[in-house]
Amino acid sequence: MQEFDRLVEIIERLRAPGGCPWDAEQTHQSISSCMVEEAFEAVEAIQDNDMEHLKEELGDVLIQVVFHSAIAAENGNFKIEDVINGICDKLVYRHPHVFGEVEVADSAEVKKNWEMLKQQEKGKEERESLLDGIPEVLPALLYARKMQTKAARVGFDWDDVRGAIAKMAEETDELLKEIENGNHDAIEDEIGDLLFSIVNVTRFCKVDPEAALRRTNRKFGRRFRRIEAEAASSGVSLADMSLAEMDAIWDQAKNND
Repeated sequence: MQEFDRLVEIIERLRAPGGCPWDAEQTHQSISSCMVEEAFEAVEAIQDNDMEHLKEELGDVLIQVVFHSAIAAENGNFKIEDVINGICDKLVYRHPHVFGEVEVADSAEVKKNWEMLKQQEKGKEERESLLDGIPEVLPALLYARKMQTKAARVGFDWDDVRGAIAKMAEETDELLKEIENGNHDAIEDEIGDLLFSIVNVTRFCKVDPEAALRRTNRKFGRRFRRIEAEAASSGVSLADMSLAEMDAIWDQAKNND
């Protein structure tokens, strides 16, 4: 594609002598956080169903791929062509039901075969645990979801969502007991257990916990700003408003959502 070649050439020119001093100074490490930030911004655009914004953010994600590949090429590690060929080979290998003679009954069997083939790939056969290979830099909720999903694929799971919900109630009771005891370390431990159990519920409900929490964050922000706006229009500071007054505005904002 001419468009892709143009992007590669632009990044190479920015990094070359006479290009952009800032771009030329960057390393894998210095821009590593950008990869995460751009991916989350793309996810946010998906959540908002904003296709124009998504188009822009996908471009930003693509820049990260090309940028890291350019740095790697300069260091003699690999080129962008190696990245593309590598993912193409992986996709073909992990889809034998499309590119080979394997037959599958449904998507569940596809996922099972995917995991089996993944474990057989070079460098992965040496892993001691099924949980090895989950990136530790993932947000904690997604990390928990990944671990639970991998464990569930070998049968370590509740029969249905009711078991996960019962566990969530159990962890809530244990948290309340530790709060009464006043043991901070135990409280932190039980809060972690409760969050982990909540992630299990989201998994059964096929809900992304990060997306669910971001959605609630936006909802809280929207409603709290309504309280601030009402206070400002009335010439009253938030500190002078009663909780009952703020709750009334909150409920009104909730009804308007």
